[in-house]
Amino acid sequence: MPVVLVIEDSSFQRKILCKFITDEGYQVCEAANGKIGLELVASRQPDLIFCDLVMPELDGFEVLKKLQEMKSTIPIVILTSDIQEPVRKQCLELGALEFINKPSSPVKVQGALQKAFGS
Repeated sequence: MPVVLVIEDSSFQRKILCKFITDEGYQVCEAANGKIGLELVASRQPDLIFCDLVMPELDGFEVLKKLQEMKSTIPIVILTSDIQEPVRKQCLELGALEFINKPSSPVKVQGALQKAFGS
């Protein structure tokens, strides 16, 4: 079963997102910030990452950069309430697979899962 890592500092948002993902039949691991998220990337080797953009410790941009440095091939879906096109463009240039505006919905999460796993 594929493992999906959710990196989100808001416990409320994280809980909702994890429910959407587990409802689709995936295993989930969680991190409250980018630093913990990168530790879980190393230890759990997830198949997909959902990552908030604005967080303490390491933000989503820094997570994307670190994953690039690690030559990671894990697909990353960025979650944010920032709808500016330059932000979206920067995330995609840093390797993000998908960009979901908050609040996320089951349909948006399903779409990202399908895009990542091809199902």
